[in-house]
This record gives sequence, C-alpha cells and structure tokens, in this order.
Amino acid sequence: MKLSQFRFDLPLNLIAQHPTKRREDARLMVVHRSTGQIENKHFRDIMDYFDDKDVFVVNNTKVFPARMYGRKEKTGAKIEVFLLRELNKPNRLWDVIVDPARKIRVGNKLYFGENDELIAEVIDNTTSRGRTIRFLWDGTDDEFRNMLEFLGETPLPKYIKRKPEAEDKERYQTVYAKHEGAVAAPTAGLHFSIELIKRLEIKGVRFAEVTLHTGLGTFRPIEVEDLSKHKMDAEYYKIDDLSCKIVNKAIEGKHRICSIGTTTMRAIESSYTAEKLLKPSEGWTNIFIHPPYQFNIADSLVTNLHLPKTSLLIMVCAFAGYDLAMEAYKKAIKDKYRFFSYGDAMLVI
Repeated sequence: MKLSQFRFDLPLNLIAQHPTKRREDARLMVVHRSTGQIENKHFRDIMDYFDDKDVFVVNNTKVFPARMYGRKEKTGAKIEVFLLRELNKPNRLWDVIVDPARKIRVGNKLYFGENDELIAEVIDNTTSRGRTIRFLWDGTDDEFRNMLEFLGETPLPKYIKRKPEAEDKERYQTVYAKHEGAVAAPTAGLHFSIELIKRLEIKGVRFAEVTLHTGLGTFRPIEVEDLSKHKMDAEYYKIDDLSCKIVNKAIEGKHRICSIGTTTMRAIESSYTAEKLLKPSEGWTNIFIHPPYQFNIADSLVTNLHLPKTSLLIMVCAFAGYDLAMEAYKKAIKDKYRFFSYGDAMLVI
C-alpha cells in the first residue's frame, strides 16, 4: 500500500485542545470487523463488549516532563530543549532535540531556571535538530530528577495550541502509569479512570501490563510513498512473565485479548512464540505494522483517532481492514468526534 492512500481532510476544529471533564466520558466509536457495523457510544460503555476472563493489555509507561526552556550563554537567546532519553546516568548525558537548532553548536552552554538552577553543555550533534547534552550537576540523582521535574513541563503535542496547565500533569498520564520514560502518553489508556478499571475487574476482566516508552518517532512524518521502505525509531519495551501468564491463559481459554493502544500492540507484536503466545522479553523494537499484516496476540484494539498519513492510522487500517477503517474515520469526522491525544476513542472488535 502507498502512503497517499492514508490521507484525509481533517477540520482543525476537531483537534481536541482539552480532555473531557471525566476520563470515561469521552465518546467511543465501536467498529465491528465481522459485520462492518459502526456504533456511537461513550467510553464507559466498553464494559458491554467484554466478559469474565477477557484481558486488557495496557502500557504502563509514565510520561516525564520532557520539554524545558533554557537560555544560550552570552546571547541569552531562548532555546526549547526536548529531552528524548537518558544515555548515561552517571555522566548525565541526554539525547535531546533543540529548537531553534541553527543557534546551538557543540561547546555551547545552556542555562535553565530563573536563577540558572541547571546548566547543560552541548557535546555532540546527532541529527539536524538532535544534540547530546551533558547536565552539569553535583547533587544526587534524586535531586537531579526533582530539578528536571521542577524545570520541565508536560510535553503536550504541538497540535495542542496552548500552554500546559496544572490539570495536564495528571490528565496527560494514565492512572496506571508506573515506569518513567515516555515523552508522549499512550493516549488510548487516558480514558480509563480508577473507577472504570474497578468495574471491569468486578466483571472479571483482567489487566496485563507491558511497558513501551513512547518516543517522538511515533509521530515522525512518514516521508516515503512505499510503506515497506519506512523505518521506525526504536523504542524500549519490556514484557514480564506475569503478564505473559495472564495473556496466555486467556488465549488458551479462547477469551478476548484487547490491546489498549497502538504502543501496546507494537510491544506485544514484538514478542510472541511460534504457537502465537506472548513471551517475556526486554529490548528495543522498531516494528512498523502496515497492511497486510497478520496479528498474533490481540483480537481487539482500543485506540484514539489519529492524524492522516501516520504510522498510527496505518496500524489501525491493518487491524480493522483498510476500507472499514477509512469509512469509520469518515463517519468520525461527520459525527464530530474529537481527534488526537485528548480526543475520543475507537474500539475495533
């Protein structure tokens, strides 16, 4: 398939700028693969589609305050520094993106905070906008983390055209977030409240956790028309023994396995056995799922509504079937569903 097959016109007013008042009050489009039926529901209605011993697989990654604003030495020019990942803990080396990049050269120092609470030195160029920086910090690891927390802000995607507010610290994070390392939230999971999870558990639905630290590569534009030539950035993932036991018991009992989000799907599709069971593993995955693709673990998917021509939309088309997925998107626009991170959800069963 070609990239141009995944374009559609999205009215800008459908891009959600704020989350719904309550997490589970978001709308839910339910897409039935077997019949082609499409229903309009609310996220709390997800309970009606799952039964005792079904399993929801969730991504328990935690977003850290990755966006920081600093000043360049001498000129005082304002520089945005987006932390991607820590490369070396003892030396406080980080892989970052800087903006505007043309002003930032190796050897430059950057100052953060009103009283220069944190200083970093640029030590390498990695890509046109990418740099490796070293934070100059004498305190403990915990004090350093607290300083990043203090100076950083919630890394809302650029299409949310406002400054982060206090509520974003909580709402741009799943209620089950545990392991820090993501620079973008696994957004399908944002619709679960603690109460909804409890109600699902009372019904007998089990939860299995995996970790995939979402990087910016998930949102990087695809620039090749031939999808087989697109390379995804590698992202760290981990699947433990307990989660495999929960999932595999359900598979063997012929119960439903629902992947909560495309990041979860990428993790579980990176680690399965010849018998199509989930296996424990840890490492880096750059799997790019595009049609045609045979899914191995999950038979249902919860996902938000995505940008045209993105790897996320392409995966949804691989799972739902291209024609049905694109029809659902057309209906979502007509019915004024809210799109992207803080938007509404889709359940494909």
